[in-house]
Amino acid sequence: MAKLSSTLRLFDAHCHLQDPRIFDKAPQLISVAVDSGVVRFAVNGTSEKDWHLVKQLSELHPCIVPSFGLHPWYVPGRTPVWLEKLKEFFEAVPSAAVGEIGLDKGSRGREINFTDQIEVFQQQLELAKSLEKPASIHCVRAFGDLLKIMKSMGPFPAGFILHSYLGSAEMVPEFSKLGAYFSFSGFLMSMEAKKAKKMLKTVPSDRILLETDAPDALPKSKSNSLYLVEGDPALTEFLKAQEQSAPTGSQQSTLLCSSADASTLPRETLNHPANIQNKKRPSSSSFN
Repeated sequence: MAKLSSTLRLFDAHCHLQDPRIFDKAPQLISVAVDSGVVRFAVNGTSEKDWHLVKQLSELHPCIVPSFGLHPWYVPGRTPVWLEKLKEFFEAVPSAAVGEIGLDKGSRGREINFTDQIEVFQQQLELAKSLEKPASIHCVRAFGDLLKIMKSMGPFPAGFILHSYLGSAEMVPEFSKLGAYFSFSGFLMSMEAKKAKKMLKTVPSDRILLETDAPDALPKSKSNSLYLVEGDPALTEFLKAQEQSAPTGSQQSTLLCSSADASTLPRETLNHPANIQNKKRPSSSSFN
């Protein structure tokens, strides 16, 4: 009998490899992530401007599961024919899912008309139902509104993913009844520990997903346990500043960086899709 690989096989349930910050590096990032045990990547489009990039990546990399959707942040920039364009992408890529769609009342979302957000969200949710596709849903400070809409439009036979879930424990059973899967990213580490533990205990074990949301949501872990993006401008500037502050000929900056908590890195530091798993990496490649 062949010996099974000891490498854990993982699925990144939500990321954005088409993001302009990492698109040119996508082949290298995918290669490193696959070597680390990631076998599939759900790559989510966010607007009419990047759907073609998601499609392109999925054609070049069979490990990518493409998703097309209009993110609430980009609702104001939609064209009059956005929905027709979206339907065309699903016709061209029948295996694609719907995402990233959703509602946002956060610092950025509150600048966008919420009535418009709801209208666009419901149109895409209806499309997901009619095509029998799962949807990846973004929700920031609007879980009450989201639950109300999902109840009114459900059930959802193909299910849906609550991307980077940071909602309350009390809402988990309600969303679960509607077919929800709960996906967790590095943003979970920003949640108050007691609240996070309470919420996680309520999520059915067969409804838990992991995601990186790369290039965002860098986990707050030790830097030598993280994969970092080569050529990341924020990281380059950080290392340069450390070198300038270290004594001449000292290895202090390298040692500081390799053992530092990721929370000390610049907020703009890019997340690598291989960070869906967190384990100590060889010191020679801590800043891949």
